[in-house]
Amino acid sequence: MIFPLYCQHVGSDSKNKAKMILDWDKWQEICECHLAEARLFTEGPRFRRDRGEAHPVEDFIFTYYPYPIALLERWQPEVGVSLRFQSIEALPARFLNKRYHIDRGLCELDTGTISEKERGRLSWIHSLLEATQGHAPNFACHGLHEWAMVYRAEEIRHSSLAPLRLAQREIDSLVESRPITCTHHDAFRFFSKQALPLNRIQPTLDTRHENEQPGCIHANMDLYKWAAKSMPWIGSYLLLEIFRLAVRLRDLDMRASPYDLSIWGVVPLKIETLEGRREYETEQRKLAEEARVLRGKLIDSLGGVLYLA
Repeated sequence: MIFPLYCQHVGSDSKNKAKMILDWDKWQEICECHLAEARLFTEGPRFRRDRGEAHPVEDFIFTYYPYPIALLERWQPEVGVSLRFQSIEALPARFLNKRYHIDRGLCELDTGTISEKERGRLSWIHSLLEATQGHAPNFACHGLHEWAMVYRAEEIRHSSLAPLRLAQREIDSLVESRPITCTHHDAFRFFSKQALPLNRIQPTLDTRHENEQPGCIHANMDLYKWAAKSMPWIGSYLLLEIFRLAVRLRDLDMRASPYDLSIWGVVPLKIETLEGRREYETEQRKLAEEARVLRGKLIDSLGGVLYLA
C-alpha cells in the first residue's frame, strides 16, 4: 500500500472530506511507488505486445478493454488532492491540461471543467454501479458462460490461442445438463447461436441496469472499465486496486473454462465436476466480496465528483 495516510483519503466521501495537500517530495515518491507496483502487471503484457505474443490471463484486461498500459502506470491524484510544485516546468505533461487548475504553486483537478456530456456519462456509470450493487448476487452460474460460447460451435472463439481440454461432445453435454443463467450482456453476446436460447435470461445493452448483479465475475471485472472511464477524477490508486482484482477475476474465468491453458501454467478448475463447481463458487464469493467493497469506493468517489461538478 502506498502511504497509508494518503490511501485512507482515497474512496472516501468527496462531498465531506477536506482537501489534502501533498508536498513535492511526497507525491514524487508516490508516483515512483505507483509506477513500480503497476509495472508488476504491465511489463509482461508490454513485452509480449511488442513481440506479437499474448497471454490469455495476464494480457486480457489490456486487450479486451481499450485503455492504454500507460493509464495504469502514470499516477494521477483524485479530486480533492492538491500537489505542491516548485515550477510549472517541473510538472509532468499530464498535469498541464484543462482538467487541472494551477495556482500559487498548487496543482489540482478542476471539476468545473467537466462538460455536460461527460457529466452525463459519469452519472450513467454511477447509476449502473448503484443498481448492480443493490441486486441479489447469483452464485449458481459456475462459469458456464465460457462453455456456452463453444457449445455446438462451428468455430471455436479462441482456437488460435488454445485447444479445448475436453471433447466437444463432453462440453455440449455439460451445457445441456446445467441451468445457464448468464446476466451479463457482453458475455452473453459471445454465446454460440445454439446456446443463446438456453440462457434463462436474455440480457441486452438496454437492460444492464436491471440484469447486472454483484456475483457476476464479468460485471466485477468491468469495474476496471468503469474506473478507467472515470479517470482522472477518481485517481490512480483506486484504478490500480480495481485492476488487481480484475486480473484475479480473469484468472478464475480462464481456469474454469473448457480451454487447455497448461502451456501457460494455468491449472484448470474443473466445473464439470461437483467438487470443481463448489471450488468455483467459493472463489467467486470471495472475489465478489472484494468487488463489493471496491464498487462501493467507486460509487462514493463518483458521487463526490458529480456533486462537485
